[in-house]
Amino acid sequence: MEPRNHTAVSEFLLLGLTDDPALQPLLFSLFLSMYLVTILGNLLIILAVSSDPHLHTPMYFFLCNLSLNDICISTTTIPKSLVNIQAHTQSISYSGCLSQLYFVLIFGGLENCLLAVMAYDRYVAICHPLRYMVIMNPCLCVLLVLLCLLVTTVNALLHTLMVLRLSFCTDLGIPHFFCELSQVITLSCSDTLINNLLIYSVTSLFAGIPLSGIIFSYTQIVSSVLKMPSMDGRYKAFSTCGSHLLVVSLFYGTGLGVYMSSAVPGTSIKNVVASMMYMVVPQMLNPFIYSLRNREMKGALRHLIRGKPSL
Repeated sequence: MEPRNHTAVSEFLLLGLTDDPALQPLLFSLFLSMYLVTILGNLLIILAVSSDPHLHTPMYFFLCNLSLNDICISTTTIPKSLVNIQAHTQSISYSGCLSQLYFVLIFGGLENCLLAVMAYDRYVAICHPLRYMVIMNPCLCVLLVLLCLLVTTVNALLHTLMVLRLSFCTDLGIPHFFCELSQVITLSCSDTLINNLLIYSVTSLFAGIPLSGIIFSYTQIVSSVLKMPSMDGRYKAFSTCGSHLLVVSLFYGTGLGVYMSSAVPGTSIKNVVASMMYMVVPQMLNPFIYSLRNREMKGALRHLIRGKPSL
């Protein structure tokens, strides 16, 4: 195959889940339904927290940022898929593909970091309750979110700039519903050693540090809770962490599914399905997990829906 310089590449092809025209309406309905549920659910969380003064705490501040991030990551990927299905096309422009890749890396990484910050918040609340509001002051909360955003932006920029130097072959079909970094690199005719090293080294470090923070936080939480003499105190402590643990399990569980499916050769459809589970399902389910298991959140949502101010 004769390589083609990346400046001559005008578009890529998002091959998606299937080429069968009979399944396109079903896929459109599925993606649209999941997107609307994701947007509505996370928007309700943000509005409920904003309208209820009782929820103006570090825990719900981070939850609002997580919900906003879930809206952003879904908006980065799903609308383009909906447009392509409706227009019976698979194309995405070169600049559009790189932009999508860049923002997917930002918001995907930010989700990872925010979950670690939320675990630290629960650690301070349970292990150091008397100093909680002093440690988790508004300034620190904002700085933690900004630090997460800075780190993820630098990481995304690094990977995207390294893709810009690549030349591509005539085969520009991406077997995904969005521009995924490793799939874009696979299409290149250039030497991708540096790109692959970055993926394995930086991504491992970037994912490993937040995960280590989450494991450390919950190890300390479990240790502190088991020392509590009161069963009511133990139940209350575990209940405050239950929702976050479910969200963490969902995020890393689907992420592990993507890793396992990519390790099996010749299963592109399974890779796409696993990626969809990772990129769409956690963002859709997070609002339900936090609202159904949280009495304060359910109360705030009831007041919001009924139009009554929270006292």
